[in-house]
Amino acid sequence: MMRLNKYIAHHSSYSRREADKAIQDGYVRVDGEIQDNPATQVDEKETIVYVSGKQITPRDKYTVIVYNKPKGELVTKKDPRDRKTIYDSLDAKYKHFIPVGRLDFLTEGVLLLTDASKIATALMNSNLERIYKVKIKGQVTPEMETAMMNGLELLDATAGGHSHSKITSMTFAPFLGYKIQKNEHNYSILKIAISEGKNREIRRFFAHFGTEVADLKRISFAEVGLNNLPTGKTRFLSRSEYSALFTFLKAEEKSKRERGEK
Repeated sequence: MMRLNKYIAHHSSYSRREADKAIQDGYVRVDGEIQDNPATQVDEKETIVYVSGKQITPRDKYTVIVYNKPKGELVTKKDPRDRKTIYDSLDAKYKHFIPVGRLDFLTEGVLLLTDASKIATALMNSNLERIYKVKIKGQVTPEMETAMMNGLELLDATAGGHSHSKITSMTFAPFLGYKIQKNEHNYSILKIAISEGKNREIRRFFAHFGTEVADLKRISFAEVGLNNLPTGKTRFLSRSEYSALFTFLKAEEKSKRERGEK
């Protein structure tokens, strides 16, 4: 089950705000009845939804693309401040694709997008490895290394976050791995592997040590890397990448069945 506005946004070119407006203006029918509540719960497999007379149809087949996101683009369909979004750069045929998580405005690199909401949700909530290349201002300290190896719990994790973020505390799991490629007084470069990367996690981590992240690039998500993909360009998953994704999804389905979830 999912909210009606989310269902429309996931399976069409409508943004969440546009879906809200269409619902509130009476253009949406759910199982034949006009529905004006964006929070109405719908079943992706059973519910029939029409917007302005056109049926919104979830597809069993799915496509996943890799986008090498440049700096200076927001991962959202619409920005109230009219800043550039990834959908300003993506081909029109990908306007309804859902991003798997977010990379912040100044972060670049691997961003997966898919036309299937269940795929996006499964990948977003997974603990699959994400590898980043990080450039920080200053040196990598022993305290940073200890926290990377053992994890970190912060009651105040506001440094490094957005000014309007409601998140104040944060628990950082031990990094899956890290490699220091350069460690100098002016700046240092690391490769780090983590299992989430949500809510500006990396920027908040280093900000705790009084260190600013100068550059941040995601170079892989699970089995999927850039593979020389130019900045601002997209590609389809390779056969081996699709195979790895299929294996992951089968394992997720089995795990959900064992937990008694739908």
